[in-house]
Amino acid sequence: MNNEPIISLKGIGEKTAGLFARIGVETVEDLLHNYPRAYDEYTPPVSAGEVKEGAVAAVIGRLTQTASVKRIPGGEVVTLQLRDTAGVLQLVWFHMPYLRQTLQVGRIFVFRGKVVKKNQRLTMEQPEVFTQEEYGKRMHSLQPVYSQTKGLGNRTIVRAVAQALAARQMEREYMPDDLRRKYELAEYNYAVEHIHFPADRQELLFARKRLVFDEFFFFLLAVRSLKERRGEGDSSFVMKRGPQVERLCRTLPFCLTKAQERVLGEVLGDLESGRVMNRLIQGDVGSGKTILAVFALLEAVDNGYQGALMAPTEVLAKQHFETVSRLFETCGIVCSVVLVTGSMTAKKKREAYRQIESHEADLIIGTHALIQEKVRYDRLALVITDEQHRFGVGQREALGVKGAGSTHGKDGEAAGGMPHVLVMSATPIPRTLAIILYGDLDISMIDEVPANRLPVRNCVVDTGYRENAYRFIAREVAAGHQAYVICPMVEESEMIEAENVLDYTRRLRRELPSSVRVESLHGRMKGKEKNAVMERFASGEIQVLVSTTVVEVGVNVPNATVMMIENAERFGLAQLHQLRGRVGRGRAQSYCIMVDGSGEDGVRERLDILNRSNDGFFIASEDLKLRGPGDIFGVRQSGELEFRLADVFTDADLLKIVSGEVNLLLQQDPMLDAPGHQELKRRMERYQAEHSERMNL
Repeated sequence: MNNEPIISLKGIGEKTAGLFARIGVETVEDLLHNYPRAYDEYTPPVSAGEVKEGAVAAVIGRLTQTASVKRIPGGEVVTLQLRDTAGVLQLVWFHMPYLRQTLQVGRIFVFRGKVVKKNQRLTMEQPEVFTQEEYGKRMHSLQPVYSQTKGLGNRTIVRAVAQALAARQMEREYMPDDLRRKYELAEYNYAVEHIHFPADRQELLFARKRLVFDEFFFFLLAVRSLKERRGEGDSSFVMKRGPQVERLCRTLPFCLTKAQERVLGEVLGDLESGRVMNRLIQGDVGSGKTILAVFALLEAVDNGYQGALMAPTEVLAKQHFETVSRLFETCGIVCSVVLVTGSMTAKKKREAYRQIESHEADLIIGTHALIQEKVRYDRLALVITDEQHRFGVGQREALGVKGAGSTHGKDGEAAGGMPHVLVMSATPIPRTLAIILYGDLDISMIDEVPANRLPVRNCVVDTGYRENAYRFIAREVAAGHQAYVICPMVEESEMIEAENVLDYTRRLRRELPSSVRVESLHGRMKGKEKNAVMERFASGEIQVLVSTTVVEVGVNVPNATVMMIENAERFGLAQLHQLRGRVGRGRAQSYCIMVDGSGEDGVRERLDILNRSNDGFFIASEDLKLRGPGDIFGVRQSGELEFRLADVFTDADLLKIVSGEVNLLLQQDPMLDAPGHQELKRRMERYQAEHSERMNL
């Protein structure tokens, strides 16, 4: 049942199945692991005067007046004013005239719904109506809220999940009994059911702990297996410092920071050591990782080898290609640079492949197209990638074979083998966690930014500041600059109160002068669409880009000076810091406007950390202190290591525990062949098969 297409569920036809596919759900198994992104909690009711605009609230009160019914085109509207000593709240229902008989003067009710402002009055439209006893039974219960798409609402997803849970094939428990007892882990099938439909917060945390434990457990098993397979082998590509590396050092149009110089020494030292390099460079946004990549690639070229740089998007690959080509021309570096992307015409691809195989191309820049079957290298010695393209042993072996093929060294010797690998990351993960997550890599850290960067000016505001923000963006655009506006959602949701890209784009087109070009960008767009939008933004054709967090890994747009983030309270501070890093890349002063849509106490204090520091590692650690363990109702901190539930910041303590247990298990039973581990091994093999592309296993 679990592997059957979702259309096998009752009530789901082809059209609905197509909508589910848009959110990544194609089978019943996908649906079971499409976990809620939030929970609608039935909180204790408050008085009419305590509600806040934009919030979903439960309000209790005794009725002091009769509800009125007014005819409107197409039906009736029922209105009622709920008054107490603290204030007044207007209640409105459309097409429900029978409520007048229920809402009798003198009775006490609880009303629950979204609070909006209409005609300067706080109003709750279409609220649910409960007696005190009825609401008391629901209090503290949790309703799952899923990622949605237009035409596919939360209620439909909830019904489908309930049906899938009822019809599913139960999984055999695979986690060793001693681990479950030691850490009080829920049974697996129980956890899957109660992550969707928990009776209360305690049950949710119990289910979530088990599933997060599993995610970390199998991820780390996979990482440790990479390390075992990698070993500490000798390199086929031993290098020495070349003349063009020295020339680039002398002619570089800016000075490296001390941190850059230290890390560059570590990287070049690896290349010259005779051992295969597998290194991670961690550097904050704007710390200058790319120039170190260029130095390493040039060292490979100086030694007669090829080097490859993989970027996560075509737009960024093209930008790297143009930047490196200009730099080499400026500094007098002789190096043939070739670009390879998926959207190139067949003719251009054939020519690029020919140049690579014949070694006319020294340095190859591109997307994942670089590791496709048709690309054959000649003595490929170094591959540089980013954490989104985590580069596993399987791909290194494949490239080693491609590089070995029919190629030869300078004196005719066979030249192949495992290339050196350098991974670059801008996620500010504390070093202790990075050592766990990237256990198969050595780690270097760039802990300072270039001195010529103007710090971004920050402000945290409420929703009442929007009109001022729009005027400010219009002024910046009039001065020749550009702006980003970030929303947490792609489109409107019936359950989650947050700004969405599609509606916000329409709003800005109304609010800003007609001469300002406003476009949208989000993860559900096709690759070609996203590339086209980013290219037009990078070229200045688009002045304001409304986007989800897909711009975290974006192109360098020095002309962008404003980053406005709606519902900033819904993002982890580490993610806000990375978004802020999209601006401040040029010579003009840049600004980050964080809009707090919650109005909740404590949110400003948390967001104010970004005002006090530009150090991503400090920001992430401070956020952990404020949020505390078990605070899982906010959004995830770490967007790039794509766990379904786990978050390396919020769940840092559990990550450390799991790391120790994985190490102990592999010490005692490296092949997982011991009695009691067979089911775990089967699950491990299944995990590797399911995650082979993401983990590059």
